Amino acid sequence: MTLLSDLVAALDAGTIEVVDLTAPLSPATPIIALPEQFGQTSRFGLAEISRYDDAGPAWYWNNFTTGEHTGTHFDAPIHWVTGRDLPDVSRVPARDLLAPAVVLDFTARVADDPDALLEVADIEAWQEEHGPLPAGGWLLVRTGWDARSDDDTAYLNAGRTPGMSVACAKWLAEEAPVRGVGVETVGTDAGAAHSFDPPFPCHSYLLGAGKYGLTQLRNLALLPPTGAVLVAGPLPIVDGSGSPCRVLALVER
Repeated sequence: MTLLSDLVAALDAGTIEVVDLTAPLSPATPIIALPEQFGQTSRFGLAEISRYDDAGPAWYWNNFTTGEHTGTHFDAPIHWVTGRDLPDVSRVPARDLLAPAVVLDFTARVADDPDALLEVADIEAWQEEHGPLPAGGWLLVRTGWDARSDDDTAYLNAGRTPGMSVACAKWLAEEAPVRGVGVETVGTDAGAAHSFDPPFPCHSYLLGAGKYGLTQLRNLALLPPTGAVLVAGPLPIVDGSGSPCRVLALVER
């Protein structure tokens, strides 16, 4: 057990830092609003059961309601029609929830253009500087969008949010060795992706390939370009298409 003992010692000593990449979950958490002809997700809500009162004199607890894709959340393959025969979130292997992660900084382009799209050439340029994408790991795309996450209007930005091109999504799904993609925006696709061919290519290609998505991440600025280990903890909802989750990164300092 030397490796695990060393890990615990490093955590205690602070030479390995735990960085929380998760946005707090509350009724103020931004949610996607679809065109009115489609079904809508619910905002997060708490309903008190008891709080040290007649309904429960020694305990406080709540019921909560929310959509599976609210706040920082995990997209399972079954979330999209292209992955309809692939695993739901309860059947995602636990081993897949702990993996290396790299961070591609896309903030400069997004600062000039909120509709900026990541291209294959951007990833290739990143690899020339930092090395190959991690096999079985995560590509986390930093756009600086988490700075908007306390302002619902600025965060959703009337649908003008960054993402990736159709070609980039297809390449990540079919050629890149990564297990999934994580973003700071409300969804893995660009705000304008409804008009792409195919629509919502990140969802369509990656989930159809059995890969995963993570959205509404925070604090990617605290991670190095390479070397972090990501831990994602979605609820194992039977028949669930995804789940809000706590996402942590282990970083050696």
